[in-house]
Amino acid sequence: MAKVMVNQASGILRYTADRRSLAFVAIYFILTTSTWFAYLFLKWYIIIPLVVTISCFSFFGAVITHNTIHAPVFRSRTLNRLFQIVLSFTYGHPVSSFVPGHNFSHHRYTQTNKDVMRSSKARFSWNLLNQALFFNIMSKDIILWEIRFVKTMYKDRPQWFRQYLSELILVIGVKVALAIVDWQRFLLLIFIPHQYAVWGIVGTNFWQHDGTDEAHTYDHSRNFIGRTLNYWAFNNGFHCMHHRRPGLHWSLLPEWHAKYVAPHNHPNLNQRSLVRYLWKICVWPGKRLDYQGRPVVLKPAGNDEDWISELKVNLHKSSLGATQ
Repeated sequence: MAKVMVNQASGILRYTADRRSLAFVAIYFILTTSTWFAYLFLKWYIIIPLVVTISCFSFFGAVITHNTIHAPVFRSRTLNRLFQIVLSFTYGHPVSSFVPGHNFSHHRYTQTNKDVMRSSKARFSWNLLNQALFFNIMSKDIILWEIRFVKTMYKDRPQWFRQYLSELILVIGVKVALAIVDWQRFLLLIFIPHQYAVWGIVGTNFWQHDGTDEAHTYDHSRNFIGRTLNYWAFNNGFHCMHHRRPGLHWSLLPEWHAKYVAPHNHPNLNQRSLVRYLWKICVWPGKRLDYQGRPVVLKPAGNDEDWISELKVNLHKSSLGATQ
């Protein structure tokens, strides 16, 4: 408990570690706006690395979005609502739209037919395609369930719905305006980075869960414990602990993983290098194996099962993000 108190902030932030979150968000906006206004004066060999860098920070914005809907950054509810709007611009989608598919579907029903992002939907024989196209495979179902969830919230949680609608209108409005001003700049500096961000954040589900045991207390998630990755990804490599305590702040995950997960889960589920792991499963030998080295046996594809009708939203305010 003493260690937890050290990590907590005394000002407007709930945890001092979120200074990094705010810094990364600021860097995204500085890079994007400065490149937008300087675009006509830049050579292609300067623009390309800038687009790559902006895309990376857009993805970091998606990671921060994931963290924020589980553990809000600020003590003030008003500041959290405003921050969700700001974050929505970093990866190009309403932050509130992250809630249905992730908090309610994926976290509650991991890898079952009620998990809209279960890895068994990707069924290519070449595993590289499963990883590369995971977002494309999931996107239609994610959108359909999001629409159903939003309709439910319109009736049951009008405050959440208003927040979602504010984020949606502002993001779409600004995107349309920028596309009208200069479609080429919009394509390079806004559209491509945002597409990369959502592709990346949805694609993490595949390497975090494919070939794991969803019924096991600890072996339902794959962890990546390297320091470099977790610095840039805000400790999201410690995925099992995150599933066990979704509301736990990201800065505490390494400590809690070492104490509550590492002694109990299968050692193959604690990988040091994400790059090495992706090379192994996607390139060489490129085989789709479970965490014990056996070929993954896919369940029947099946249709998504309804999880929205089972929601009792009055009992789960903390799962709706910073607006509740």
